[in-house]
Amino acid sequence: MESTTPAREPAPSAHPSTAESATAEPATAESAASDGAVDLLARVRAEVSRAVVGLDAEVEACLAAVLAGGHVLLEGPPGVAKTMLVRSLARALGGSYGRIQFTPDLMPADVTGTSVYRPAEGAFRFQPGPVFANFLLCDEINRAPAKTQASLLEAMQEGAVTVDGVRHPLPDPFCVFATQNPIEHEGTYPLPEAQLDRFLYKLRIGYPPADVESKLLLEAHPRPLAATPEELGVRAATSPSEILALRARGREVLVREDLAAYVVKVLRATREDASLVLGASPRAGVMLVAAAKARALLAGRDYVLPDDLKAACVPALRHRVVLDPAEEIEGGTSDDALGRILDRIEVPR
Repeated sequence: MESTTPAREPAPSAHPSTAESATAEPATAESAASDGAVDLLARVRAEVSRAVVGLDAEVEACLAAVLAGGHVLLEGPPGVAKTMLVRSLARALGGSYGRIQFTPDLMPADVTGTSVYRPAEGAFRFQPGPVFANFLLCDEINRAPAKTQASLLEAMQEGAVTVDGVRHPLPDPFCVFATQNPIEHEGTYPLPEAQLDRFLYKLRIGYPPADVESKLLLEAHPRPLAATPEELGVRAATSPSEILALRARGREVLVREDLAAYVVKVLRATREDASLVLGASPRAGVMLVAAAKARALLAGRDYVLPDDLKAACVPALRHRVVLDPAEEIEGGTSDDALGRILDRIEVPR
C-alpha cells in the first residue's frame, strides 16, 4: 500500500448526500446522470482506498479527467504512490490496463506496436503495442527521448496510432496517466510544450501529513511489499460503457456566457503577465472548461459554477504556461503566477 497527499492541491469539495421522500418527483434524466456520477466517484474512491491512503483529491481529479476525455501527468518524488494510484484507478475503472516503463533506449515501436512477418502466412501482421489499452501508465515518461515521447501525440490527440500507413483506432475510453520525478534531471528529457499541452491536468503529489503517514504505516505493515491492487482487494467499480455514458452526459453540462468570458480573461492575463514568457493557448481554455464541466458532474450538477473553473484552473494551466527565468531564480512558480492572476480577476456572480 502506498499513500501521499499533495501540499498544494485543493481538497475536493464535499458532495452532500440526498434522500428522496416517498412523495418526491421522479428524477429527470439529467439529475439521474449527475447522481450516477456522484455515485461513481464514491464507488471508485472506496475501491482505490483499499490500496492507497490519503489521495481522495487526486482520485477525484483523475476521474474528472477520464470523464472529460483528457489525460493526466502526475509529478512527485519517488515513493509517493503515483504508480500505485494509477494501477488502482485502472482496476477500479474496469477497463484494460497497459504499462510502459520509459527508458532512454525505448523506441516508438515499443509503444505503438509494429508489423511482424508471419512465415506461415507469408505476410506482415500488425502486433499491437501496450498503448492499446483503456488506461495506459507511462511510468517516468521523461526518461525516454523526444522521438519516443512523440509516439504518444497521435494517440493522445486522436485516439489512434498509424503504423506503416495504416491507422489503428485505440480502445474507447482511452486515457494516459504519465508520471515523472521533478527532482532528478540526470538522464531525463523534459517534455516539450506540445507534449505537455496534451495533458488535461498536471497534478503535483507531495509527502503526506503525519497523521496520514501514520495511518499508512499501520495499514501497510502486515501486507507484502509488492502487493498488487488486486491482492489488496481493489475491484472494478464501473465499466467502460458507463464511463462513456457519463462522458456524453458531461458534454451537456451547461456553461454560462459570462463564465466563458471569465475564462478568456484568465487566458489573456497569462499572456500579458510579466512573470510568464508563454501564456495559455485557446486549447488551454477548451481544456479548462471541459475539466470544470466534469467537476460539476461529479458534484451532482448539470451546470458549471465559477468555483469549478477556479478549482480546475491551476492543475489545468500550470503546465501550459512558462515561467520567466528571472522569476524562477527568485523562487517563484507557475502556481504563484496563476494564483495572482486568479486573485485579481473578478469572478462572475
